[in-house]
Amino acid sequence: MQKHIEVATDGSVAEIVLNRPETRNAMTAAMGREIRDAVGELNASDAVRAVIVRGAGQAFSAGGDLDMLEQRAADDPEANRRAMRAFYALYLSIRELRAPSIAAVNGHAIGAGACFAIACDLRYAATRAKLGFTFVKLGLHPGMAATYLLPRLVGPAVAADLLLTGAILDATEAARIGLVNAAVDDPVAAAREKAAAIAACAPIAVAQTKASLRGAFTRSLDDALEAEARAQAIDYATGDLREGIAAVRGKRDPVFTGE
Repeated sequence: MQKHIEVATDGSVAEIVLNRPETRNAMTAAMGREIRDAVGELNASDAVRAVIVRGAGQAFSAGGDLDMLEQRAADDPEANRRAMRAFYALYLSIRELRAPSIAAVNGHAIGAGACFAIACDLRYAATRAKLGFTFVKLGLHPGMAATYLLPRLVGPAVAADLLLTGAILDATEAARIGLVNAAVDDPVAAAREKAAAIAACAPIAVAQTKASLRGAFTRSLDDALEAEARAQAIDYATGDLREGIAAVRGKRDPVFTGE
């Protein structure tokens, strides 16, 4: 059976590689199912503390596979509604990772490919990369949570501009507006460096923080304070907190175990 992604783990950092370079990693349902399954497997491992997502070859992802889109055009509206909801859910399962995810945008990220990148927690883009939410240029309403995720990332006015025009940005401009964290020569190296920094922190607290940030735009201040207090109440009972305090007092690096 053909594999559409590759998953590898090096110590506490895992990598998910979109592996259809001959199609610029165009997204299919089969690839999405493999991503969903990989998320489940990585969540089952206590050792994984950060996950890097990147594309094989010269692109991150060119977006939805054109053959798939043509097949959808031949179906009826209700079947297409169900199919697209299922398709998006497969790729957005990346948001269900317990460990933080980092997109290493090693090349172009277009349409749903750009949406997959912004579904990750952090993004580092190659200086040569281009990013764009080009749905309307193809005759499609934006999908893959573009209208939800993008305004929260870059603000409603900039998101409207990008989604209504289908504009394609270079990595420098994407970094300027906050679409990516930085434009760098080697996004994979940058992602690995950031993943190592995350992996060195207390994994329970990191996972809690990731979960809390996902609700940052929907919680009231009181709800946010309550969520923080509940999370800290759990942390006070962990060995990691005791290790963190001991490390500060001993002027050494902490060694967290996730317990």
